[in-house]
Formats: sequence, C-alpha cells, structure tokens
Amino acid sequence: MILSRTPFRLSFFGGGTDYPAWYRREGGAVLSTTIDKYCYLSVRHLPPFFTTRHRVVWSHVETVGTIAEILHPAVREGLRMLGYDDAAGIEIHHQADLPARAGMGSSSSFAVGLVKALTALHGQMIGKHELALRAMHLEQDVLAENVGSQDQVAAAYGGFNLIEFRKSGEIRVDPVTARPDRLAELQHHLMLFYTGTSRFASAIAGDMLANLDARRAALLRMRTMVDEALAILCGDSSLDEFGRLLHESWLLKRSLSPMISNETVDDLYAKAMKHGALGGKLLGAGSSGFLCFFVPPHRQANVLRALSGHLHVPFAFEDEGSRIIHYGVQAPAAPVEVVAPARRELAGRQARAARLETSRATDTARAAGKIA
Repeated sequence: MILSRTPFRLSFFGGGTDYPAWYRREGGAVLSTTIDKYCYLSVRHLPPFFTTRHRVVWSHVETVGTIAEILHPAVREGLRMLGYDDAAGIEIHHQADLPARAGMGSSSSFAVGLVKALTALHGQMIGKHELALRAMHLEQDVLAENVGSQDQVAAAYGGFNLIEFRKSGEIRVDPVTARPDRLAELQHHLMLFYTGTSRFASAIAGDMLANLDARRAALLRMRTMVDEALAILCGDSSLDEFGRLLHESWLLKRSLSPMISNETVDDLYAKAMKHGALGGKLLGAGSSGFLCFFVPPHRQANVLRALSGHLHVPFAFEDEGSRIIHYGVQAPAAPVEVVAPARRELAGRQARAARLETSRATDTARAAGKIA
C-alpha cells in the first residue's frame, strides 16, 4: 500500500490572477501558504480474490469492473492519464482533515495527492514542479474545470511562497524569506472559521472569467497587493498593515462577481470586524466554506465569542508539500478464478466421489487377483 499526504492551503493575495485565461494575457502572482491540514490517499493493487476489479472509497464506495465505470471524475481520468488499465485491479481510499468544496484548495490537493500516489505505485518518483503540472493538466485540460493554477502548485511544493505566473505560461515558485519570528507572529494573528456550507468553485470562477476586460482594473490591483504584502512581511512595519491590506483585498474580490459573497458571509465578516478583526477574506472562489481573519491576539477571545456558532479551526503553517508517507508495494497478482462457496462444495463432493470410485475399483481388482 502507498499513502500520500497532501496539504491544504491558505491564499492571502492575488487569487484570480492565477487563471490561465488571465495570466497568459497579463501575468499574475499569488501569496499563499500551506497548513497542517491534509488530504490522504491510499492506493494499492487490489488482490485478485474480489469479484470486482476496482474499488474507490470517498463519500461513496464504488466497486466496479472497469475504470470507465468509476464515477469519481478525477480518479477515473487520473488512472487513464497515468496509464492504468483493467489488467490489474486498483483500490483507492480518500480521507481528509477538512471538508471538500470549502475554499481550501481541496480538489487540487486531491489531484496532487492522487498523481503522487499513482506515480509511486508505478515505481516512479516525481518532482514537485512536474507534480504540479500534471495535476493542473488533469484538472484544467482533462476534466475541463474552471480552476486556477495556484492550488496545485501550493499543494505540491508546500510552504509559504510567492508563486508567479508568466505570460509565457512559466510558473515560478519562491519561498518567502521573511524572518521566522515574523511568520510566526503572522500565524498567531490568523483565525480560521468554517461557515458550515460548501460549494462548487468552478461555477463561481466561470462567472468571474466571463468578462475579464470589465474586471481588469480590479485584477491588476490585486496583483500589486501581492508585492505590498511581501514588503510588509519582509519589513519592520506593524504587521497590522497586513490585516488592513487583507480587508482591502476582500472588498475588491467581492466586486468581481455577485456569486463570491452572500448575506450570511457578509454578516459573519461584519461581526468579526466589529469585535476586533482588522481584515479577512472568504477563502477560495467564494460563496461559502472557510473564512480567515487577521485578529490581534488580545482581541481573539472577542471574535471567538462573536462567532461562537461557527467552528473555529486552529492550524499551523507547514512546509513539506505533498509526500509519500508510507511505501509498501507489491507487483499486481495474476488473476485467479474466484470459486463461490456452492461451487467449492460441489467440487469437493465430486472429488470425494472420484476417490471413492477409485477405492472400489482397487478393491475389486485385488479380489480378482489382478493386483498385489
């Protein structure tokens, strides 16, 4: 069995500029970090004693005879993309620390972890950059989802990074070189809350991408905020400026599409700001999922009380990215015929009858003096 562990991410600035339709025209950049909340995928060759060929466990349990019958689109197309067929059975189990479709890059973490694990099952290793590119190809080209390119890169690389997207299509990843104590201070100022609902990001992103020219000024400003946030992190000014910039970024993001926010999200955001947050944002494409706030530590108890009806999720930054945390693989076994219990019983009776008939024939021969 092979087990991959792939982190989820927090994206602070630049989201929206990581869509190929945008950055191949204007360029883009994102400031993000991965956190110690993970997507886990175990894969193995299914032993040959099952009547079904493949087994996939996610929110459903699928037992099918062919890859084409698998309902989970990323699993089905990921297996095909990586050269698997029905010659050997595959079993895949998915578990996660956070719910899906909640703005934490879960679909891309799944894609990255799946490619990582299935590549390892082939007995191969894959570098971080190639891993990100293959996961992007799976989501953007094969599945034709309206997803950006930041989540796959963040999940594959791990860490607190500046991710730049060039017009040429080149993607560059640079670790943020702020002082460790500065990043620790930032982490202590962040609070994560789950709104209790989820959504499909592709529809929201599709609405935003429908008219990029009308959103050009906002997206260009969101790109410059990445540089301003970096200057704050790597400088000596009050870290509160990071929170205020986050607030400005959220207001700008809300203007990109009416689908990004709603009354519930706006109400939660207003409560947090009233009780001490300096800024925040709804993570991911929008509409629902997780809210992240920048709150000075001495005001966090107030925010906790104000949002007491919603789950607070403590977290820490992580810097490892997608990893294989267990590797134990065997070659796929040759198919064998699976004999049902009734058939085994019949075969046993036939064998006993044959032995009895042989014994009787031997006794008869002895009586006739034909054998000693």
